[in-house]
This record gives sequence, C-alpha cells and structure tokens, in this order.
Amino acid sequence: MQPRLAATDLACRRGDRLLFRGLSLELGAGDALHVTGANGIGKSSLIRILAGLLRPFAGAVAREGPVALVDERLALDETVSLGVALVFWSGIDGTAPALDRVGLADLADVPVRFLSTGQRKRAALARLLGARASVWLLDEPLNGLDDDGRRLVEGLIAAHCAQGGLCVVASHQVIAIPGGATLALSGFAA
Repeated sequence: MQPRLAATDLACRRGDRLLFRGLSLELGAGDALHVTGANGIGKSSLIRILAGLLRPFAGAVAREGPVALVDERLALDETVSLGVALVFWSGIDGTAPALDRVGLADLADVPVRFLSTGQRKRAALARLLGARASVWLLDEPLNGLDDDGRRLVEGLIAAHCAQGGLCVVASHQVIAIPGGATLALSGFAA
C-alpha cells in the first residue's frame, strides 16, 4: 500500500483561540513536509490531528498506511533498561530494536530514567525505526540533539522518503528534508 496523508480545510481551536483554519495538504510516497511557525501556533496540534489523536475543530484527515509518531512523550518504561524497554515494543511491532542505527548500542543496559534528553530522543527514533510505519509524524524531533543528532534525523528522514515513506516534521528549528517543502503556520484572531 502506498502511503498517503491528506488534510482538507482543517481548523484547530484551543479554548476560545483559533490556532489555524483552512489548512489543506496532500502527501504521498517519497514526500516530506516541514511545518514551521512560532511557539504556540499549533504545530504540535496539527501533528496530533494528523495522527488521529486530536479531533480537528473543522475539516477532515485521510491516512493510508501505518503511522508512527515521535513527540515529547517517550513511551518507554523508565524503570527498565533501554534494551528491555525497546524489546517490549519490538514484541508489538515485530522488529528488532535499532539501537545501533541511532548510536545507542552502548547504552542498552542503562535504565531509561538515566538517559539524557538527546539520548531519549535517539531512543524514540530507535522505536520509530522499529515500527516500520510508512507515515512518520515527527513533532520537534531535533529538541535536545547535538549537530550529529540533527544530521542523524535528517539522514533517517531522507532514507525513509527515498524508500517510499512520507514524513511530516513540525519544528521551529531548521531541518533539511527531501524536497524542502515547508508549511508556515500563522495565527488567527479568536
């Protein structure tokens, strides 16, 4: 199945505040989109809407293909080692943990609670790779990463898209993505 992600006339409201409206997009195999905008403008809300975790105020989303989300929630058991935490997810996803691909192979025995912010982000990327999803939704994937980590994320996105996946990256940071497509969110008055 070819991945597809489409949004038609989306609007997002938080309380009495309209974050965005009239947002439409369509992505297919090999496409990547960088969603930019100021803090609080609705980038994370858009990612959650696209993932199906948040209902839009208006509009519709259509998805084809398995979806994986990386956001600020690590979703790894803090009380066990990183390797054990990822083995749990590999049992669900049916794939081996990808610690070597994200530079964490030496930390497999370290409890998750002791990982730095950047190491946690890399752990989330290892889990993303294990999910084998064709649609990647990445919310601020560069937070906490050094320059090597940024290059790692850019390389993973490029490889994913080259293999027929699609990716939406919400970030206020500069990130190189295949094709360089950008969607800049801007706010509306309530």
